[in-house]
Amino acid sequence: MTKPSAETIRTAVAKRYGEFAEAKLSRAEAAAGCCSPSAAGTSCCSPSTEASECTDGGTATSSWAEGLYHTQDIGKLDETIAKMTLGCGNPIAIAELQPGETVLDLGSGAGLDCFLASKQVGPEGSVIGIDMTDAMLELSRRNLDQVGAKNVEFRKGFLEDLPVDPDTVDTIISNCVINLTHDKGVVFREAFRVLKPGGRFRVSDIVWLRDPSAQEQSDLASWAGCVAGALTGEAFAAGLRDAGFTDITIQHRQPDNPKGWTSAEILARKPR
Repeated sequence: MTKPSAETIRTAVAKRYGEFAEAKLSRAEAAAGCCSPSAAGTSCCSPSTEASECTDGGTATSSWAEGLYHTQDIGKLDETIAKMTLGCGNPIAIAELQPGETVLDLGSGAGLDCFLASKQVGPEGSVIGIDMTDAMLELSRRNLDQVGAKNVEFRKGFLEDLPVDPDTVDTIISNCVINLTHDKGVVFREAFRVLKPGGRFRVSDIVWLRDPSAQEQSDLASWAGCVAGALTGEAFAAGLRDAGFTDITIQHRQPDNPKGWTSAEILARKPR
């Protein structure tokens, strides 16, 4: 068995997450007649949820954010957006964001981490979310209208070719997205390019605890489900080093997961 091509993987990923976003958009439109943004979180404004490996092997329930994010950081509107979100960690908790910084979210999805980051960097800071899926961008921009954050923007692009100028970002965050890309080496080099000297790389992602089999790596559904395309922790660290990063730390959340993979917090820095 062979690893699927880059285009095959990208098409499968775009289809899965495009359909996910379209379902959320449709439910939001259906709910518009019975409740307003101020009532977010009540019955008709709470879309049903889907199961995904991207929720650390569990299900994206209404308590998903409660298990990963500090409750004081999640408002009622954030809770509703969390139900539109797939992830495997909380990059905001490890990002060390400061007022006035520029933050880049790789694979920003419905925008939850962007909106939380915007609160921490404040009006003098800025947050850029990158996503390749049109429906997901529409969803995140609709959520932005509801949130009203003035320091957040969403751009269409690929992680392998970021629409961001060199040396302009203080912190990169990402939540279970790098595993979906075909060529991680290119992604790491792009991340290094856009970070300022001394900039931080703060990512939650899936990593293998063992070497995956050829059959596991060829499973297209598992690629779109965040597992087949994951690296081992050692390979992730090596890829970051090859791109020029230093101070690399990888912390496994479930180091004894019998499935052979786990979510991890991955920290690195671009040298000054």
